[in-house]
Amino acid sequence: MDDIKYWAALNRVPQLGTVRFRKLEASFGSLEHAWRASIGALKAAGLEDKVAQAVAAAQQELSPSAEMERLERAGVGVVNWHSQDYPPRLKEIPDPPPVLYFQGSLRPSDERSVAVVGTRNPTAYGREAAAILTGGLARSGLTIVSGLALGIDGVAHRAALEHGARTIAVVANGLDIVYPKEHARLAQQAREQGAVISEHPLGVRPDARSFPRRNRLISGISLGTLVIEAGEGSGALWTVRHALEQDREVFCVPGSIFSPASLMTNRLIQEGAKLVSNYTDVLEELNLTTVARQLPMTLPQNVPDDAAGLLLAQLDHEPMHIDDILRRTSLPITTVSSTLTLMELQGRVKQVGCMHYIKVREPAAAYGN
Repeated sequence: MDDIKYWAALNRVPQLGTVRFRKLEASFGSLEHAWRASIGALKAAGLEDKVAQAVAAAQQELSPSAEMERLERAGVGVVNWHSQDYPPRLKEIPDPPPVLYFQGSLRPSDERSVAVVGTRNPTAYGREAAAILTGGLARSGLTIVSGLALGIDGVAHRAALEHGARTIAVVANGLDIVYPKEHARLAQQAREQGAVISEHPLGVRPDARSFPRRNRLISGISLGTLVIEAGEGSGALWTVRHALEQDREVFCVPGSIFSPASLMTNRLIQEGAKLVSNYTDVLEELNLTTVARQLPMTLPQNVPDDAAGLLLAQLDHEPMHIDDILRRTSLPITTVSSTLTLMELQGRVKQVGCMHYIKVREPAAAYGN
């Protein structure tokens, strides 16, 4: 699109948002004409005096072509809400970002996506639940969306990556900044196996106001939002509010009534959120079970050779919950989940519901052999 550079330049004006971009389009037809407009014409288009002055200042200070060159040097792509690469579901929300920046790739398959969010300080239970449930959704062919934050967000992104699925990290800053710094490597992996996206131009640092706004994109790009551990006052509440406003599904993992980390999730379940104890609960609610069965799964490539033997040694023909398997083997969650999936495909184990597994009986030898 030839005029995308004018969208990127105008997006540098902080006062311009969804409503004002629409006013500019309606009045000028193209953003190139809006960029070249006088203050009087901008005010006639419906912009307040201060906003028109800010646009006029940007016209003097910025070069649309130079802005595109900066984005290219940073390896950042840019689309507007008319682009075929702009996430279709994001166009449906009340205030879609006029301009979206991305590193990695945006694909049509990302329409089958689920957001996974939660506390920055999860318990061991929350980490296990996030890894196992996200792993199941990832193996079913869904794109996993989250906010690259510490805690549940990071667990969700890693689980998607380790199961060969796409993941989208939605951030509250310019894409030349990594926040938090602890997730620099995770952000790079997301770029390689999905995308990192933002509505903010290069150089914009995150602040207290940008995170709640960012969360509307996490829920808006997804079919539904799964919340795993969130106390009262958690930032995940903003994602839930946005999801409800956007008519998206909300799922919650129940927690202990004694755990502060589960106060909000338990309350949301009381108020009508879908209780989730298995990733199939999410698939069924979103009518994705048939699609999931048809999608090819990427099998793990780095499962230790002795992991399968160790797991089989713990299993018999009585169902055992994955939590008990984890405790008995002391293997990482992702190794146990990946190995069980592989063995299930091989017909060596079977999941009999709610993350309980049994060893499949050996077929009896034919008589006389």
